[in-house]
Amino acid sequence: MSTIPKHLPPPLLAEGPHGLGEEAWIEVIQKMDEVYSDLLQYEVALEEKNTALEESQRFVFSVLGAMSDILVVCDRDGRIEVVNHALVVFTGKQESELIGTPLFDLFADADAREAAGRMFANHGMKGLSDCELPLRGLEGGAVPVSLNCTPRISHSGTQVGMVITGRPVGELRRAYQALREAHEDLKRTQQQLLHSEKMASLGRLVAGVAHELNNPISFVLGNAHALHRYAQRLDKYLAAIHAGKPKDELETLRRELRIDRLLEDLPPLIDGTVEGAERTRDIVDSLKRFSAVDRNERQPFNLTLVIEQAVHWVTKAATDKIRVTTRLPEGINVLGSPSQMQQVIMNLVQNACDATAEEAQPRLSISAEQSGGNVEVRFRDNGPGIRAENLPHLFEPFFTTKPVGKGTGLGLAISYGIVERHGGSLAAGNLPEGGAEFILSLPLARHGT
Repeated sequence: MSTIPKHLPPPLLAEGPHGLGEEAWIEVIQKMDEVYSDLLQYEVALEEKNTALEESQRFVFSVLGAMSDILVVCDRDGRIEVVNHALVVFTGKQESELIGTPLFDLFADADAREAAGRMFANHGMKGLSDCELPLRGLEGGAVPVSLNCTPRISHSGTQVGMVITGRPVGELRRAYQALREAHEDLKRTQQQLLHSEKMASLGRLVAGVAHELNNPISFVLGNAHALHRYAQRLDKYLAAIHAGKPKDELETLRRELRIDRLLEDLPPLIDGTVEGAERTRDIVDSLKRFSAVDRNERQPFNLTLVIEQAVHWVTKAATDKIRVTTRLPEGINVLGSPSQMQQVIMNLVQNACDATAEEAQPRLSISAEQSGGNVEVRFRDNGPGIRAENLPHLFEPFFTTKPVGKGTGLGLAISYGIVERHGGSLAAGNLPEGGAEFILSLPLARHGT
């Protein structure tokens, strides 16, 4: 059967121009079909690339239009090639009016144009950052603008123009002002949270502190009653002396009133009263320092004394008595705020009390070791430990595993911040034998600080 295409004219099938035969014509037709197929493929690929190019162009234009900062693209001669909507709004001119005009026409006056020319000439290839110059605004007035300039580089490495972006300085100043106000609000809130948590800690200690104050006050009160009785006896004896009573009668009265024993008791009685009053004063002063609004004081202090006092206060207030053992050097000299650090220690000890409340014999051990200019204090309890999923969130604000009403979730977060401000660190983990461990690390105070 013949395979000759039926669409060719019969006279050309046998022999075409120049004596071409049937096979040659078939090959020509096949080549034409291949070329036509390639053309179709090229056309499809071209349409796809054109569509992608249009989408990219629309994306670029949408980004330029959405920019709040003004944008200008110019060529090597300083002629404007592209502007965005922000510049159109800023100048009050149409895009067509800006394209092709000199870049320097945007500046407000001759001085600004001269300054811009110098800067672009000196730093054009390097770019400019935060350069403040006045541009001509919507109503022709000079508006200070913070400009940034970046050179446009071709694929061959030569500069083909510049890209200039800018924002009116007034907007920047308003933004900086808002940022400053937000920062101040954050600082005030942080201070309020710190003080609130401190007051919460103080509230938990009221019962223990009241008991602590009761001992010296009761001692002073008992001594005052004794001194009052002694004063009455002395008054009676002195009245007899001033009345000129006989010596024998005075000796009898002296023995009846036990004046000699009274005189022996007076020095220790007075010393004890003074000691009790001083102890009361010290407790009240400690409470005042702890509850006072912190002033970010920085002074050398003995961390050992702070730890011992914090342990004493918390254990006095604890309903379930926890056994606390300490192994601390006599003097751990650090620099910072003793009242803030006391809050941290009290929080850690209180957490240990809460964690071991269900244990038959609750225990907490506190040890410290000084090495390489730092001190590391370890708080280890025999409670159930900390769940693995809770460890990453332990120092986050408002995170707590305690029941509602039992904890604010601020204690550890605020303690973490206090320790960081002292140049140290606070970490938590679990002990292999069970129980939780908190590690407080602080830099030691340098000699002469």
